[in-house]
Amino acid sequence: MSKSTQKKNAVPLSKEAQSIRGSIPVAIVAAVAGLLFGYDTGVISGAILFLKTDFHLSATSEEFVVASVLVGAILGAMAGGFMADRFGRRKMLIVAAIVFGGAALVTAFTPNMALLIAGRIGVGIAIGSASFTAPLYISEIAPARIRGALVSLNQLAITSGIVVAYLVDFLFAGTQDWRAMFGLAVIPAAMLLVGMLLMPRSPRWLMGHGLQNEAVTAMKRLHQDVSRELVEIKHDIIPKSSNGVKLWTPALRPVIIIGVGLAIFQQITGINTIVYYAPTIFEMAGMHSASVAILATFGVGMANVLMTLVAIRLVDRVGRRPLLLYGTAGMVVSLGALGIIFHLSGISGILAWITLISLVVYVASFAIGLGPVFWLLISEIYPLVVRGRAMSLATIMNWASNLLVTLSFLSLIRWMGRGNTFWLFGAIGIGTWAFIYYLVPETKGRSLESIEQGSSAEKSPDLALLPPHV
Repeated sequence: MSKSTQKKNAVPLSKEAQSIRGSIPVAIVAAVAGLLFGYDTGVISGAILFLKTDFHLSATSEEFVVASVLVGAILGAMAGGFMADRFGRRKMLIVAAIVFGGAALVTAFTPNMALLIAGRIGVGIAIGSASFTAPLYISEIAPARIRGALVSLNQLAITSGIVVAYLVDFLFAGTQDWRAMFGLAVIPAAMLLVGMLLMPRSPRWLMGHGLQNEAVTAMKRLHQDVSRELVEIKHDIIPKSSNGVKLWTPALRPVIIIGVGLAIFQQITGINTIVYYAPTIFEMAGMHSASVAILATFGVGMANVLMTLVAIRLVDRVGRRPLLLYGTAGMVVSLGALGIIFHLSGISGILAWITLISLVVYVASFAIGLGPVFWLLISEIYPLVVRGRAMSLATIMNWASNLLVTLSFLSLIRWMGRGNTFWLFGAIGIGTWAFIYYLVPETKGRSLESIEQGSSAEKSPDLALLPPHV
């Protein structure tokens, strides 16, 4: 059969299938922002082993170097919400790529500690903005049926970036070249910049700013059903500035509490102590070679990536709540095991490997629950008119909690001991599980507009945006 005959006989794709096909490349490009996020999050864990030698860092100075990027991330998240609502999601991702690339070069070629910290803060500003703008942008261009999977691509990119960073750390561990570790971040920054210049703007953002013609053009580029999308969006959009709408109102209070609560719990259960300090933890557990510790950390990072792939497969099938509940339970169990291990004296040999297994279970549990689902939920539960600012608030609290944990981890170990520190994170994990069970709703399979209305398209009361036990 000739190719022309095959084309004639081919069954035309449905509008939904065309929309899915059109949104996937856009989501992949936007998710490169997650790759930047993950790379910078992971690269410091190896670089710090050599930075503290070159700059003669104390434990307090070491915590400050690691945390400087988080200070920038808080600043980026603060400014990013208003700017994403004012100038658009796509423009903010383009700016973030430029800032990130420039700051990465500063850290790579810095002659002194002051410029290193300045560059790290600049990197943080870009990450703080992009960390919520990317899932926000993806959620607004994605069809409801696969929105969970597409937004979770950003988390897959984050975990992949962490693994790439660990691999780069391992490759340069022999030469102790921390400058190359930082400088290679320019590559994903350039990828994001070029890719986003070719992508459409968010149709929902355009409609929210009264730009209907531009919104229609963007929908066509995404192969969306223009007539249906316009009806849904018009029904719920107030085409005015979002600046006059307050976040802390009775109508918005429940979803603000959910978003901010998840943002804080995602961090204070200890995930970034593992990401930033995994090689240090392995050295505590008896792996005294820096290369071996970094290689073991690479294994933990691979578990993160693989379980994120599992989460992408399940999030639109099983739902958001089950993944959160089972994932948090797994984190609590593994943190309890780590506490027991570090209470035993003379850790070596088999216990070092049990430490590795416990860390893998912990990270894998995070990767199917709080890791991807937090970013997905905060891109879904807020009304469009305040979505950028509300996500910005949740992201600020996420980075602030990250900063608090990062600055206190080594100090907590000195004060409480290794085992008690992990038990503290485990106790917080139990509180996190209760918060999810009683307050977090299920949003699987619903359009952003139906979530905003507080019910499904079929007006089914069991899908209302209420705590699941109500």
